[in-house]
Amino acid sequence: MNNIARNLTAASARMRLLSVHRRNDWAWAFVTVLLWSASTAEAISPPSQPPMISTSVSENAFPLARAGRPAALIVDSADWPGVLRVATLLQADLSAVVGAEPQLLPIQGVDEIPPGQPVVLVGTLGRSAIVDALVDAGAFDPTGLRDKKEKFIIESVVHPLPGVDRALVVAGSDKRGTIFGLFELAAQAGVSPWHWWADVPVTRQENLSVLPGRHTLGEPAVEFRGIFINDEAPALAGWAHEKFGGCNSKFYEHVFQLILRLRGNYLWPAMWGRSLFDDDPASQQLADEYGVVIGTSHHEPMMRAHVEWERYGEGPWNYEKNQAVLRNFWAEGIRRMGDCESVVTIGMRGDGDEPMAEQANIALLERIVADQRAMIAEVTNKPAPETPQCWALYKEVQEYYDRGMRVPDDVMLLLCDDNWGNIRKLPALDSARRPGGYGIYYHFDYVGGPRNYKWLNTNPLPRIWEQMHLADAYGARRLWIVNVGDIKPMEFPISFFLDYAWNPAAWSHEHLGDYARSWAAQQFGPEQAEEIADLLTKYAKYNSRRKPELIAPETYSLVNFGEADRVVAEWRALAERARRVAGQLPADLADAYFQLVLHPIEACANLNELYVTVAKNRLYAAQGRTETNALADRAAELFARDAEISRQYNEEIAAGKWRHMMDQTHIGYTSWQEPPRNVMPQVERLDGPPDGPAWGIAVEGSRQWHAPDDAPASLPPLNQFGAARRWIDVFARGSAEVSFTATTSQPWLSVSPNNGTTGRTKRLQVAVDWAQAPTGDATARIQISANGAIATVNVTALRPPAPPEGFVGFLEADGFVSINAADATEFQPGAQAVWTVIEDLGRTGSAVSPLPANVPQQLPGDGAPCLQYSLLLAESGPVDVHIYASPTQDFTFTNGLEFAVSFDDQPPRRVNLQTDPSASNWNEQVANNANRMAVRLDPGAAGRHVLKVWMVDPGVVVQKLVVARGPLPESYLGPPPSARFSPND
Repeated sequence: MNNIARNLTAASARMRLLSVHRRNDWAWAFVTVLLWSASTAEAISPPSQPPMISTSVSENAFPLARAGRPAALIVDSADWPGVLRVATLLQADLSAVVGAEPQLLPIQGVDEIPPGQPVVLVGTLGRSAIVDALVDAGAFDPTGLRDKKEKFIIESVVHPLPGVDRALVVAGSDKRGTIFGLFELAAQAGVSPWHWWADVPVTRQENLSVLPGRHTLGEPAVEFRGIFINDEAPALAGWAHEKFGGCNSKFYEHVFQLILRLRGNYLWPAMWGRSLFDDDPASQQLADEYGVVIGTSHHEPMMRAHVEWERYGEGPWNYEKNQAVLRNFWAEGIRRMGDCESVVTIGMRGDGDEPMAEQANIALLERIVADQRAMIAEVTNKPAPETPQCWALYKEVQEYYDRGMRVPDDVMLLLCDDNWGNIRKLPALDSARRPGGYGIYYHFDYVGGPRNYKWLNTNPLPRIWEQMHLADAYGARRLWIVNVGDIKPMEFPISFFLDYAWNPAAWSHEHLGDYARSWAAQQFGPEQAEEIADLLTKYAKYNSRRKPELIAPETYSLVNFGEADRVVAEWRALAERARRVAGQLPADLADAYFQLVLHPIEACANLNELYVTVAKNRLYAAQGRTETNALADRAAELFARDAEISRQYNEEIAAGKWRHMMDQTHIGYTSWQEPPRNVMPQVERLDGPPDGPAWGIAVEGSRQWHAPDDAPASLPPLNQFGAARRWIDVFARGSAEVSFTATTSQPWLSVSPNNGTTGRTKRLQVAVDWAQAPTGDATARIQISANGAIATVNVTALRPPAPPEGFVGFLEADGFVSINAADATEFQPGAQAVWTVIEDLGRTGSAVSPLPANVPQQLPGDGAPCLQYSLLLAESGPVDVHIYASPTQDFTFTNGLEFAVSFDDQPPRRVNLQTDPSASNWNEQVANNANRMAVRLDPGAAGRHVLKVWMVDPGVVVQKLVVARGPLPESYLGPPPSARFSPND
C-alpha cells in the first residue's frame, strides 16, 4: 500500500469513528480527512482523537489564544470541586503553551462573565449554572449529554449570553465528562498526558484556534478503565519515598492526573507494604474529588489493603476460626469508604496473595460473599447491588467458579489472564446477560513463576490488542485494569490500553501502526514520528521474544542459523537508529526521549549482547580459544555498562527527578524471585594459552572444535534454495598469532577471506557459485593451512533441478521448509471468518488469527477458513509439521482451542493447543512466548504440495510453520524463513 492509500485508509477509519458521534457534522469530518491526508500547521492531536485545534489563525475558529494571549477560563464556583481543580491544571497547561497565563474566574452567576472578549465556558450539565444558562438560552443543545456517562462536548458558540460575543463551551455529562473535556483541550493544545511523568516538553505556540464543529469522543465502551500499581519496590517505592516521602497524597495526585489525562477512571493503589487509605487518608478523598474510582486488588477484599491486616488484624486470616474479627475489619473498610466512588472487591483468598487452605470449600466462600454483601448493605444503608462490587476469578478462584461457586448476578465477574498476558476465561458467546457484567485483569508486570518480569516493557501493542480484542468481542467490558508495575517504563502500552478501553472500534489491527505513529508524534513531534514509532514497536517485539529476566547465555544458538549473532545485530541496529534519532531531536526533547525510547533500547541491546558474549566465552573456553579471556573482559564491560545506563536514568535525566526508578534488579536470577542485586554471569578464564602458535577450527552447526591434521570436519550442506553461506572459524589456541591460508578444491566453491592472522577468531564465509556448480549433489573440500599443518573441511553442495514451470511457493532445502504464518500463498475465507494477518504479532514476522473472533467453532474442511502454503518438497515420505503458536489459553474453557492441518486433499488433522495442561508445560510456553507443537503427516511423493491450516476455534494465533524431515537444529526462534520462489524473481 503506498503512502497516499495508507493515509486515506487511516482517514476513512477516523471517518467511521467520527460518524458514530458526529453524523450531522460533515464539515468536521471533511476537515479530519484533510488533516490526516496532508501535513498542515495543525497541532499534533492525541492518539485515537481527531484534531480540533489549529495553530494558525482562522476567522471561523474560536481564538483559544491569539498572539500569545489566551482566552479566559470561566467556571461555576458551585461545580464539582474536581472540575475546578482540573480547570487550574488547564490554566497551567495553556500558560505553558502560549507563554501567558489565562485568567481563571470561578463565578457565582453568568452576569459575572467578563463582556466583550472570547471566553471558555466550562461546566457540568445540571451542576453548572453556566451550562444550564446556555441551555435555557438555546445557545447549547444538551441532548448529546443527557443520560450519558463521562461524555463531553466542546463547541464554539456566538452571542450565547448577553455581553458574550464568542465562547467556547466545554460541557460534560457528569464530573468526569467535564474533566475529560478539559484535559482533551490541553492535549489538543499540545500538552502530552506524559508531560509530568516523562518530561515531555510543551511546544510554544502563539495562536491556538479551535476548529468549528461539535467535538466529542462519545461515551467510553468500558465503564471502569484503570491501572494497578504493583510490585513497586524497589523502583517506584524508592523514588516516591525520596521525592514525596512515600506513596502519599502528594504522590497520588500525580497518579490521578495521569489516569484522567489518559481518560481512565480507576485505580488499584500500590499495596506492597502500603495502604492508600491508611498511610495518608487525604489520598482517598483526593481521588474522589478528582473523580478517580478506587478499588483494591484481587486479594484485598472490602476496601482494606493487605498491609492493614498486618497492622491491625488479630488472629488468623481464616473466616471459620476468626469470623468476628474479620467482619469488624471488613466493615471498617466499607465505613471508611463512605460516599467515595469505589468498586468493592469481595470474596477471600489466602493471606498474602496465596490460595486459601485446601479445606476451604465452595459453601464457605459463598457464605463469606453473602456476609460481606450484608455488611455492605448495613454500613452503606442501601441495597448491596447499589454499591459496585467485583469478584476476581484469579488463579485458584477461577477453579472455584468452574466447580460451581456462584455470586449474585449484580456482582461483576473480574476475569483474569494467566499473569503473562494470556486471558484464561471469557464469557460464553451464548451466556445469559449478567447485570454485574464482566471485567478483565491484565498484566504488563508480574512477580511469580516462572520468573518475575518487572524491569522494562515487554508488551507489544499487537499482543495487547489481540487479547483485549477477544475480551471486547466476548462482552467482557465492564472493567479493564492492568498491572503496570512502577508505571514507568510502561508509558506506551499504558496509553494504548486505556485508549483502546475507551473505544475499541477506533483501533483495528490494521491501524496499530497508525497508533504508534500518532503516539510518537504527540511526544516528539511529527518529523521523527515514523522512525520513533518503529523503534518502539521493534523494541517491544524483540523484548517479548523472551523477557529480559529470562534470557540466559543458553537462550540463543551460537552455531545454528547465525541466531545469537543475528539477535545481537538486530539490537545493535536498533540502538544505532535510536542514537541517530537522538542526535536529530531538539535538546528539550532529550530527557523524554531517553526515558521513552533510548534508555530501554540501549539497555536491552546491552543485556542481549552481554548474555551472548558470556555464551561465547564459555564455548570458547571449552574449545581452548585464546580469545576466551578477552570475551570475559568484554562481558565485564557490558555488565558495568548496564549499571551505567541505569545510573544515567536515575541520576542525570531531568536533573535527578527519577532517582531510584531504575533500581530494579534484572541480572542474576537463580529462581523465580529477583536477586537482591544484579550479579555478573559466570565467565571462564584460561590460566594462560600454551606457548607457541597452536590453532584450531570450528564449523557451523557444531560446538566441537578440530585440531589441524584431525579427521576432516564437515559443514552442513549448502543448497541453492537454502542457506546462502556457511561459516568456518579459525582461531588461535596458543600464545602466538598464526597466519593461515584457505584453498578450495573446486572452482565453484569460494571461501572469504582466504587468508589472515588468528589474533582473534577469523570467521570464513563459504559460498557456492551456483552457475558453475553441477546439478545434483557435489562434494568439495576446503584446506586451511598454517605453520605446516592442515585442517580439512568437507563440503557438500546440492543444486536441485529448477522448480516446475509456473510454480510459486516455498522450497524445501536443508531438510525443512520454514514459513512465517503471515506469508500464506492463499487466504481462503470461510462463511463466518477469515484467517487475518496481525502485523508484528509474535516472535518473528507477523502472525495470523481468525477474525471476527466471536464466531462459533468451525468444522475444518469445505467452507472453513483456510491458509494455504504452496510447497516444493525435495523427497517423498512422512514429515513433521512444526507449528509455533502463541501461548493462548483456552478462554472458552471447553476441551482446548483447536485448529487443523492437512496436505492437499487429505482429511484435516485436528491439533489441540492444550494437549499438555501441566504446570511445567505452561511455564515453558509463557517463558518462550510460544506454544510449539508437531504433527506427523505424509504428503506422499516429492514435488508440489499444498499445506493447509484450517480454522476450528477462534482465538488461535499461528506465528510460524516448519515442515521438517528430521530433528531440527537446536535454536530458540526456529529456522529463518525459507526461500519463496516465483518465476519473476
